[in-house]
Amino acid sequence: MMITDLVAPEAIIPALKVNSKKQALQELAARASELTGQNDRAIFEVLLRREKLGTTAVGYGVAIPHGKLQKLDKIFGLFARLDRPIDFEAMDGQPVDLIFLLLAPEGAGADHLKALARIARLLRDQDIANKLRASRDAEAIYSVLALPPATVP
Repeated sequence: MMITDLVAPEAIIPALKVNSKKQALQELAARASELTGQNDRAIFEVLLRREKLGTTAVGYGVAIPHGKLQKLDKIFGLFARLDRPIDFEAMDGQPVDLIFLLLAPEGAGADHLKALARIARLLRDQDIANKLRASRDAEAIYSVLALPPATVP
C-alpha cells in the first residue's frame, strides 16, 4: 500500500494556521468533509472520541488522528503541515507540526490498521519528516509522500 493510495494531491494542506489541537481537528474535519461529502461534525466527533482514548500524536512532531465512519466507502487520508507547531499532548512532549488524518469505513478492519502502520512508518523516518517540513506547497509535499518506502537492510 502506497501513501498515494490514501491521500490525493487535493487532500494536502501545506500551511495550516491553527492554535490548538481542537482547532486543528475542526479544520481537518471541515476539509475532509469537502473532499468526502461526509458531515464535518460527524468527522470531528469521531476524531474527538478517538483523542479521548489517548493522543494520536506519535512523537517527533507527528500526529495521526483517525477514526471510522459508517457512510464512508473507502479509506481516506488528508495531510497537513502546520504553519507553526501546536501542543497535541504527545508522549514525548514535542509539539506537532505534521498531521496525517486517516478516515476509514466502519468495516475496514485490517486495511485501516495497515494504513495506520504505513503512515506511522513513513512519518517516523526523520529524513522524510524533514523533507515534508521543508516543502512549502502541496505539490512538493505530495511528491515527498509519493517517495517509495526505504528498504531496510
